[in-house]
Amino acid sequence: MNQELVEKVTRLILEKMQEGNSRMDESVGGNEPKVKIWDHRNPAAESKNDLTYIPEAPLSSEGAAVKIWNHANPAKPASEQSCTSKKKSPNETRTEINRDPGSSSHSAKRTTEEGVDHPFDADELMHLKSKTPARIGIGRAGTRPKTSTLLKFRYDHAAAVDAVYGVVNKELLKELDLFTVNTRVEDKDVYIRRPDYGRRLSDEAIQEIQKKCKKSPTVQIIVSDGLSSKAIDENLEDVYLSLQQSLKTLELDTGTPFYIEKGRVAVMDDVGEILSPKVIVLLIGERPGLVSAESMSAYLCYEPRKGTIEADRMVISNIHKGGIPPVEAGAYLGTVIQKILKYEASGVALVQKEE
Repeated sequence: MNQELVEKVTRLILEKMQEGNSRMDESVGGNEPKVKIWDHRNPAAESKNDLTYIPEAPLSSEGAAVKIWNHANPAKPASEQSCTSKKKSPNETRTEINRDPGSSSHSAKRTTEEGVDHPFDADELMHLKSKTPARIGIGRAGTRPKTSTLLKFRYDHAAAVDAVYGVVNKELLKELDLFTVNTRVEDKDVYIRRPDYGRRLSDEAIQEIQKKCKKSPTVQIIVSDGLSSKAIDENLEDVYLSLQQSLKTLELDTGTPFYIEKGRVAVMDDVGEILSPKVIVLLIGERPGLVSAESMSAYLCYEPRKGTIEADRMVISNIHKGGIPPVEAGAYLGTVIQKILKYEASGVALVQKEE
């Protein structure tokens, strides 16, 4: 990653955030609402400004949208399967379902191959599938999932397992000048069964941190693989460089960063006891799911110590290429840290003080 490019992008993001905050301050007290409701039935229409959206024309029994699938006879015309009172002729219904494969969108053909056979509205189904990575409209073969669906599920599950049991690239840690310490966990099986071991640093780690790290910094950055080594490999460089640039722009004093192998979120309490920073930022791999196995979280806490409760921590999650862009996340973390230092609080306490 080009460090100059990261610095340039981070600077632009910070400027945009400041402009956005200024516009927000100017609009406070105005009549323009802050919440806009998206009309999912008409995406091209402008968003409604009312907090409570009431459709212009209420649904009638003749226009009901629920259709009943006839599992005994899937080829049966949709007009006979519909729970609506509005009847369609067989020819009209058949034309709607069996769309011309040579049409410009080819939606019906693609949906039949990839998911539900003979969908009532292929274009709408494809539209919904484009809005979420969740497994919707996957169809089935009899009572079982289709082969392609099952293979994709097994692939995603294997990726999640690999993320948990994988090891972070040592070259990446070396490039970012992060030395490594360990928790009280000896292997991954113990790490999964005993989360409490991952919350405590080993005696050797405590000694090494005391020896190598700067004491009482304003901001202390630490990194851990957590439950996804893949998240660190894919996102750490961009987030870390962007965060450093953000802290530099804000002129905040930073400590000596390091990497904790097999760590849990609460390990920041042990680090707080040893180094006494004002704010700790922990970049850690999230528990992988079947949608993404490379998502990273950034936990922040004001003066964490032993006995810190979870309500005092705050988190920016879903940092990956399909969620919050890593460079943008790093820049945003700098503004959150600035707010924590201003109010001398984090988590629920920060929200209460802001009110």
